[in-house]
Amino acid sequence: MVFSWLEMRWARPLYLAFVFCLALGLLQAIKLYLRRQRLLRDLCPFPAPPTHWFYGHQKLLQDGKMEKLEEIVEKYPCAFPCWVGPFQAFFYIYDPDYAKAFLNRTDPKSKYLYKFLIPCLGKGLVSLDGPKWFQHRRLLTPGFNFNILKSYVEVMAHSVNTMLGKWEKICGPQDTIVEVSEHISLMTLDTLMKCAFSQETNCQISSTHDLYVKATFEASKIIFHRLYSFLHHNDTIFKFSPQGHRLQKMVKILHQYTEKIIQDRKKFLKDEKKHGNTQKQKCQDFLDIILSAQAENDNSFSDIDLQSEVNTFMVAGHDTTAGGISWLLYHLALNLEHQERCREEIRGILGDGSSITWDQLGEMSYTTMCIKESLRLAPPIPSISRELSKPITFPDGRSLPAGITVVLSIWGLHHNSAIWENPKVFDPLRFSQENSDQRHSYSFLPFSAGPRNCIGQHFAMIQLKVAIALILLNFKVSLDPTRPLVFMPQIVLKPKNGLYLHLKKLP
Repeated sequence: MVFSWLEMRWARPLYLAFVFCLALGLLQAIKLYLRRQRLLRDLCPFPAPPTHWFYGHQKLLQDGKMEKLEEIVEKYPCAFPCWVGPFQAFFYIYDPDYAKAFLNRTDPKSKYLYKFLIPCLGKGLVSLDGPKWFQHRRLLTPGFNFNILKSYVEVMAHSVNTMLGKWEKICGPQDTIVEVSEHISLMTLDTLMKCAFSQETNCQISSTHDLYVKATFEASKIIFHRLYSFLHHNDTIFKFSPQGHRLQKMVKILHQYTEKIIQDRKKFLKDEKKHGNTQKQKCQDFLDIILSAQAENDNSFSDIDLQSEVNTFMVAGHDTTAGGISWLLYHLALNLEHQERCREEIRGILGDGSSITWDQLGEMSYTTMCIKESLRLAPPIPSISRELSKPITFPDGRSLPAGITVVLSIWGLHHNSAIWENPKVFDPLRFSQENSDQRHSYSFLPFSAGPRNCIGQHFAMIQLKVAIALILLNFKVSLDPTRPLVFMPQIVLKPKNGLYLHLKKLP
């Protein structure tokens, strides 16, 4: 008698498991299909560029061709749906009225980009939402008041002068090509360590700190590519991928660096207390403030919260500012007449630059316009995103339901020809008082806007002014025509192959 294999006792559990897995797979397929249909329905009022049936717009955005985004902004006014794979879409906006409606809400951060940042940064101001975000913002805001920022000007100038000393040794009396972006990253790291953590690291001279800067760069690159690779949205798939393994190594480097900063300060405070030395520093730094916040709110501000905020401020505080300074140098090297006008203004205010004060920074009106124009053309953070917690209706009457991920493309907004005439042209006079007053208040957003604007924007602007003032007093910068610059969009906008400039020491 021949028995079916299904009648054999050992085969039945396998058969049931197979049927169960098949049913789960079918349910997941139905769920994804319904998700796609819902997204198609919700995004129907908004035209989009042609999509690949499987990749969507993934190739378009992952290739990093910012010119493509500019073409889309020109062709599709206000906004467009961007498909990442067949079952996920981000809604890109780049219109000031749309931006105002979007930023004046308190929607949570997108679960995609910001979830991907958590392994690197933890849950700090960048990724927190709700009451905990408000608590952290309130506790950390005193670290950025103007009295504290004023005390940083001299520290910033010292760090910039250290970098300029390196450039003098490299160049000598001759015009020399130098890759400047790495030097600038180390300089901003040096500044941040001194200002925020009162630490003399000598990181511009000692190569031991290069690893942190390189880990920041590589982690940012991996996270950006994960964002636009829909298969890597799955944590398990990403964890076992080569990029996932590499990111774990980068995260370890970043966390070891910040953990040492915290432990060194705690040891210092413990030793001070042990020896009865309770004399306070002239000014509290950022680390003092968050340690005080933890001491006063020990039940709601844990060690994890502490390290998350240090991680966040370390990356955001040096990497974005380095990007802003690098792009400013690039634009002034590209537009020599504006560079010379800035230099004349700075010389008239600072003389030989042997000293620089807070009040003098406020006198640099033309230089400030050039800084803003550079931030328009190359915003260090090219986009931010939120997930709608409730429906939104835009000023033109079109709506989106809750659950949609909205991406404000700051790059698209700043290159939108409906707002900016000849948007690719470097024209600092766009930011004269008269022209600024006539423009929509949400058309220029390098530091975002609304309740979740950048807490460190004044710190960044001061550092940009100090850096460019001292650089232009000492060097003339021009482009190397043999190395054309290519934008590389990551979490922070970077030059793809570095930024090579001719540096000529001025007498």
